[in-house]
Amino acid sequence: MDTGLSKKHIVITGASGGIGMETTKLFLAEGARVTGTYNYSKRNLQTLKDSWPDQFLMVRTDQTKESDVKELFDTANQTFGRVDVLVANAGISIAEEKAVQDMALKQWEKTLSVNLTGTFLCAKYFFANLEKFRGEHASLIMIGSTAGYFGEAWFSDYSTTKAGMHGLLMSLKNEIVHLARNGRVNLVNPGWTLTPMAEKELADKDKVTRILQTIPMRKTAVPQDIAGVILFLASDKLAGHVSGQTINVAGGMEGRVLFTPSEIDSVNQ
Repeated sequence: MDTGLSKKHIVITGASGGIGMETTKLFLAEGARVTGTYNYSKRNLQTLKDSWPDQFLMVRTDQTKESDVKELFDTANQTFGRVDVLVANAGISIAEEKAVQDMALKQWEKTLSVNLTGTFLCAKYFFANLEKFRGEHASLIMIGSTAGYFGEAWFSDYSTTKAGMHGLLMSLKNEIVHLARNGRVNLVNPGWTLTPMAEKELADKDKVTRILQTIPMRKTAVPQDIAGVILFLASDKLAGHVSGQTINVAGGMEGRVLFTPSEIDSVNQ
């Protein structure tokens, strides 16, 4: 199937992470030109550069710094031209559980700075790029979390940042069309997904059982499950009339228990 993504220029933040890496590989396989960011670790990005030397650019970016984000888009434009699609994927979650009364202001501010302010800055310079390089189509895909949809006890900082993306979505879908007539903005909320960020928690068998009790499909996602939805939303051919939507990719997860532990164990045997 022709997705129409060949030769498109995609910026993917957090490209070295689990979802970011799979998404990057998927776009490169479609013939897109990809600028991928990392902050602390390149992980396997050099392998991608070696495999797709003419299609892939990696840029170290701290998205809490406006100067870094501006430089990211300047470099991307100089290398591959207009950025057609932004996948705002980079984010953090502080692993240690903290009740709100015990949470340090420093932790709260750090999570908001990376996840929400960082997404704002990337959207700001993506839109500036659209203003400078006019075109009919554009797509912004923000990566949230079901934590922003259902909430998550002991992680109020993370949940708040992901919930805040919905408000950003609903505003930016109305702004983007003034820069690109058929521009679109959407939000993808992964549920529990086997990524390096969630690896430790998903190694806890009892916790996994509790998680699966809320998921009709009784399984967690893998990064490819999320990457496929991102690619769909990026494609003007496949999702050209889809904007302002929040898509939960979580196996039908609900905020209530659907199965007993024994029903989960019987599926996983």
